Amino acid sequence: MRQQPFLRQSLRHFDKIVSFFSLQKKEVVLPLHQKPLRGFWQKLVDEKILKGETLSVLAPMADVTDIAFRSMIAKYSKPNGPDVMWTEFVSADGLCSAGRDILKRDLEFGEIERPIVAQLFSSTPENMKKAAAICRELGFDGIDINMGCPDKSIEKQGAGAAHMKDWRLAQKVIRAAQEGAGGIPVSVKTRLGFNKIEYKEWLPKILEMNVPVLTVHLRTRKEMSKVDAHWELMNDVAKLVREKTGEVKDGGTILLGNGDVKSVSDGKVKAKSTGCEGVMIGRAIFGTPWLFAEDCGINAEETGKNTEYKLKALVEHTKLFEGRLGDIKNFAIMKKHYKAYVHGFDGAKELRIELMQCVNSSEVENVIEKWKLATRITEISSCA
Repeated sequence: MRQQPFLRQSLRHFDKIVSFFSLQKKEVVLPLHQKPLRGFWQKLVDEKILKGETLSVLAPMADVTDIAFRSMIAKYSKPNGPDVMWTEFVSADGLCSAGRDILKRDLEFGEIERPIVAQLFSSTPENMKKAAAICRELGFDGIDINMGCPDKSIEKQGAGAAHMKDWRLAQKVIRAAQEGAGGIPVSVKTRLGFNKIEYKEWLPKILEMNVPVLTVHLRTRKEMSKVDAHWELMNDVAKLVREKTGEVKDGGTILLGNGDVKSVSDGKVKAKSTGCEGVMIGRAIFGTPWLFAEDCGINAEETGKNTEYKLKALVEHTKLFEGRLGDIKNFAIMKKHYKAYVHGFDGAKELRIELMQCVNSSEVENVIEKWKLATRITEISSCA
């Protein structure tokens, strides 16, 4: 008999646990908008997609697509492209911390870059909401949530690719961003799966949140970039998106493919043959800020063979980086660009070695001028 009160208390405690987990299982996160809020994307739908054209957008890349490089791309590729620019990804948690002012420098942009989307990452809905509001106040045209980054330091925060392991939290983060963003669109960039291809289970959870745009990197987190992108799956991905959201002309989600897109023309072929509305171009932009000018009749590959033109762009890019970000970012960040700018011509290796020793734009400019005199490269007019 003395055990009965204890037993009753234990049973009550057990019932509370069962009730808690039952509520958790039944919890449903609803999108803020009854249908995808497109914002600026609607203009691209009307002017390009509905006319049978595809989109070419700039991928977000850490320590690459900063304001300096985006300014270069805007100058050398506008007005025809890219259709949309993405910033580097920025920590929503950081934007809610004491160090927010430094991080806001990563969110600086110029009017020539529009339309421009700020990419954020976080696993904390409250911080995502606040960060989205900050981006809205800064004047961004849209916000994108990174749910595919394989960086372990990001995953440890429960963000990036880690979202693929917890779709309920992912939905909460998307809903929070929608609340903070107000009237600007919130999109998502992700992958085919975490350790295995599981887009049929994962992507519908994102689409339930009525996102206007979904970008799918056609690899899993485990595959990183070690294998070819699975463009053979894009037809099926596109079919899934249409089944879940309807046709684009009727308000359905815009689908962009990412991975191994070598040029604008290559992206058009990939998009038209697989049923997506466009492509996101990443690694191909290295050393070729004129890549998106292809629609202007500029051949990016031929332009890249113009050594004088490339070296002028390199110096200009370096000065922009130093002027806009030199006080907060290490100059060594620029050197990954040098590997892309300086290749494919006689003496490129030796020039790269010298450039890697430079610590500021003046040294870079001097090294290039001396190299040009030594190799007798003549001035060639710009073709941009």
